[in-house]
Amino acid sequence: MTDKGHPRGLAYIVGNEAAERFSYYGMKSILVVFMTTYLVTRSGEPNAMSPSDAAFWYHIFGVGNYIFPILGALLADVLWGKYRTIVALSLVYCAGHGVLALDSTRLGLGIGLSFIALGAGGIKPCVSAHLGDQYRGQAQGLISSGYSFFYFAINVGALLSTLFIPWVLAGYGPHAAFALPGVLMAVATLVFWMGRHTYSRVAPTPWKTYRQVFFGRDNRIKWRNLTLLYLLLSTFWALFDQIGSSWVLQAEQMERIVSLPILGSVEILSSQLQAINPLLILILTPLFALKVYPWCERRGRFGTPTRLWFGMVLAGVSFLIVGAAQIRINSGESVSLLWQVCAYVVLTIAEVLVSVTALQLAYTQAPRTSASLVTSLYLISVAFGNLWTALYNGGLAPILGGPETARYYLFFAALPIIASVAVRSAVKSLQGQVSSRSIES
Repeated sequence: MTDKGHPRGLAYIVGNEAAERFSYYGMKSILVVFMTTYLVTRSGEPNAMSPSDAAFWYHIFGVGNYIFPILGALLADVLWGKYRTIVALSLVYCAGHGVLALDSTRLGLGIGLSFIALGAGGIKPCVSAHLGDQYRGQAQGLISSGYSFFYFAINVGALLSTLFIPWVLAGYGPHAAFALPGVLMAVATLVFWMGRHTYSRVAPTPWKTYRQVFFGRDNRIKWRNLTLLYLLLSTFWALFDQIGSSWVLQAEQMERIVSLPILGSVEILSSQLQAINPLLILILTPLFALKVYPWCERRGRFGTPTRLWFGMVLAGVSFLIVGAAQIRINSGESVSLLWQVCAYVVLTIAEVLVSVTALQLAYTQAPRTSASLVTSLYLISVAFGNLWTALYNGGLAPILGGPETARYYLFFAALPIIASVAVRSAVKSLQGQVSSRSIES
């Protein structure tokens, strides 16, 4: 334990997460711009994608990135344990960055993103569940603040990378812009390995024992309730992950020259706007944890069901804002970036309410023998969200309109608002069963 009661391994896990998220969000922040501007053939000729095609493949990558957590979870829970799984898949992750840095063709893009999806996706449920494993005995009461540190690290990495990597791409090209995230991923792997002697580790569970988690009447009911909740939450992620696709494409059409104190007139790159999200997260997460939630709890309000419901509604509102901005753009007006800034504020409040709450709910509802698997099922809700968006761009966009139309944003705005009607009852059904960790292991 540390002097403040947190496990000694926390610093290594948090440090690893900050560097890994820098690598991931830095690479992801420039993907759409790379695909629509920098792709080339083997002979070096331009081979750029259309906006709809880029959005489709961006979200297909998102699907893979959030499907592979199932593989990582099974490796961690049944075969290798979380520590070995994280180290092994981190090396695959590093290889993916290397391919992107060396090859700017569509083949290189496909191979590089496949490796990154396998590595990044595979370690996702393992790292967050590994963090939870560190809190035992007296430290268990600090798990909520431990996850807050973890989420803070995610957004420090995301903020720095989404500000810096688009600038590297614009000034030095795609090879340098993809190489730097690869270096940070190597650093992340090293930091995690350095903490190997401080971690509390949960041994893999033999498959014969592990499979019992899925049987028994109470267990089946809990899995059903978790699955229903995650499907509903997928509508939130169908919107949220578009800050790297449709919102970037919309920002390209906006007035991006702004006047800043000291710096004067500065052009904001379209992909840099994504930095607003992690910046706001760093402000809002502690504000909600230290002020808003305690204030509400003292009055018996704003529990988990209400947080998720309200977050879903706010996500829809954020897309109504960008939809209104698109109407003005299509009318030939000069539209300020402030429209997206306002939308980012609303969407980030929604993220605080939905993402942090759902991540903690996923871990606390899981038995220790399958914590990685339950967390990976939560991440599949993100995969389904990206799938809905990819299918729209790949099939419905020619009929209903792509990211260049207001109908596109209004369509997606409706999804989480409609789904929010059922979210509260789904959470209450889940919480109405036996208390946390009631699935027998």
